[in-house]
Amino acid sequence: MFGYDIGISGGVTSMDDFLEEFFPVVYERKHKAKEDNYCKYDNQGLQLFTSSLYLAALVSSFVASKVCTKHGRRLTMQAASVFFLIGVVLNAAARNIAMLIIGRILLGVGVGFANQAVPLFLSEIAPVHIRGALNILFQLDVTIGIFVANIVNYFVSNIHPWGWRLALGLAGVPATMLCLGSMVIAETPTSLIEREQKIRGTDNVNAEYEEILHACEMARQVKRPFRNLMKRSSRPQLVIAIAMQVFQQFTGINAIMFYAPVLFQTIGFKNDASLLSAVITGIVNVLSTVVSVVLVDKLGRRFLLLEACGQMLITQVETTIDFAWSWGPLGWLIPSETFPLATRTAGYAFAVSSNMLFTFVIAQAFLSMMCHLRAGIFFFFAAWIVVMGLFVIFLLPETKNVPIDEMSERVWKRHWFWKRFMDEEEQDKKDSV
Repeated sequence: MFGYDIGISGGVTSMDDFLEEFFPVVYERKHKAKEDNYCKYDNQGLQLFTSSLYLAALVSSFVASKVCTKHGRRLTMQAASVFFLIGVVLNAAARNIAMLIIGRILLGVGVGFANQAVPLFLSEIAPVHIRGALNILFQLDVTIGIFVANIVNYFVSNIHPWGWRLALGLAGVPATMLCLGSMVIAETPTSLIEREQKIRGTDNVNAEYEEILHACEMARQVKRPFRNLMKRSSRPQLVIAIAMQVFQQFTGINAIMFYAPVLFQTIGFKNDASLLSAVITGIVNVLSTVVSVVLVDKLGRRFLLLEACGQMLITQVETTIDFAWSWGPLGWLIPSETFPLATRTAGYAFAVSSNMLFTFVIAQAFLSMMCHLRAGIFFFFAAWIVVMGLFVIFLLPETKNVPIDEMSERVWKRHWFWKRFMDEEEQDKKDSV
């Protein structure tokens, strides 16, 4: 659902029928032979069509955090699919820009709810030795959604004049899948215990049950989780969660995924060729994410992140490959597994909202930046990759094979830098009671 929307917006914004109906100024500029290629799509309204979704997702992620805690991960996913389906209808039937933007905002609410619930759900149900691989299936499905959207864009671009409506309307398929699937799955044990509901009826779960029960009892003592996040002892997880999301966007990958057809047209590809090139990018993205699924629990999070920083620094052309097996999936995995239960949903809300904020910034500004910086825009992203690599080397601990509820003792209190913040943890617990 999330991935399809990332992929579909770039293709739709390159289609003449869509531009002629909603953005005639861009349409005219696109077809002027002497127009500067780098600036053809520099239009704030066009960029708002893409970026408005992520601004809505930013705000809704905090609401989703409360819903996730009070009503569970499962119901939050169901709410996500309902919001998304309403947005799909408005987009596919849009008669003016207002309908388009309102539809995108509702899509954003759905994305905010889903991105809050799904990674937490996966981290909480996963056995520790495959938690990384299982959680990265979230990112794998995002890349599959992008790939499917690229294929749809390629085939519907020649259906005039309503091909773009079909492209936007088909977003309802993954939303329906999420809605039906969320009715079949069971709630996570952590969420059930947290809300004092019945847990699975077997006899071989005592140790796990007691561990989760203890974490839930500690979490219930924390009356103000968002305020608790501001305490010194929560700073390591909060900084890591936000930094991972910010860095994820400044690899430049979403600029490529949002506007791949536009980028290929800018360098001279015709419409069909540009859309087909986006399909190839999508294929690479999916296959590279599979690499992450296979290797993350064997080689660890730090290794994949550092290895990718080196590759992406050498050439931004390889960004799609490297991102998909490192910063893409691990940007979601690491924040979902590092917070203690007392601040998990609140902390992850900050991670999701940070991602959506900087996704909005990239989506809203990229075409304008390309107009001014031209090809040099990728030097801008390369500089950020240097910063990312240094961050991983010095500040990001390895969390491979560490149970979620043991992160504090086994990771943060042993890290050379973050352990100084954890000395106050016990006092913070007493203060929060």
